[in-house]
Amino acid sequence: MFRGKKYKDSAKQIDRSVQYEPQDAFALLCKTASAKFDETVELHVKLGVDSRHADQQVRGAIVLPHGTGKTRRVLVFAKGDKAEAAKAAGADFVGEMDMVEKIQKENWFDFDVVVATPDMMGVVGRLGKLLGPKGLMPSPKAGTVTPDVGKAVQEVKAGKIEYRLDKTNIIHCPIGKVSFGPEKLSENFNALMGAIIKAKPAAAKGQYVKSCVTASTMGPGIKINAAKGV
Repeated sequence: MFRGKKYKDSAKQIDRSVQYEPQDAFALLCKTASAKFDETVELHVKLGVDSRHADQQVRGAIVLPHGTGKTRRVLVFAKGDKAEAAKAAGADFVGEMDMVEKIQKENWFDFDVVVATPDMMGVVGRLGKLLGPKGLMPSPKAGTVTPDVGKAVQEVKAGKIEYRLDKTNIIHCPIGKVSFGPEKLSENFNALMGAIIKAKPAAAKGQYVKSCVTASTMGPGIKINAAKGV
């Protein structure tokens, strides 16, 4: 894989054999970020569970103390008063069957999060094959299937993120931007790790958090010592 000069220069400053303390890791990440834009900071957490088993799933949502630095577009499926509440809370798109048809016929995906009232899930269910693979299907666990759509929209806009295992038992989550600086990134990191640790399945055996790596959009990975509280 070709790596540019900036990437190589950044990589030289990072000791790959070391697990850095969170604050040190984010200080290093901010120092070595070299792109001309404000890079997103991602966290990748490998867990000692087997996502093929239903009792070892790890999934949930949390509002990060400092948000993600990204404005997320919210589509809400609701009707009547609930639809009005969603609009008042700042939803970008609100609708019913009209939105289903727009997605089906126009392959329209100009949104980042889908929220729905429970009574609309029959309608939203028709989009399962389209929304599911993109990780956009609303779910009660993530707080995106709820009667209080107004509150759900406000939380998403405030920086609520969903975390879930992929097929390789890794959770990938944005936790902010490089411009946040080490302190805010550390606080967001602690909030997310706290939620992941709290969500540990009873069926999980052995070491729960196997590894924890952070990286900016264009930068190399930095290992974090996430053993505290695990």
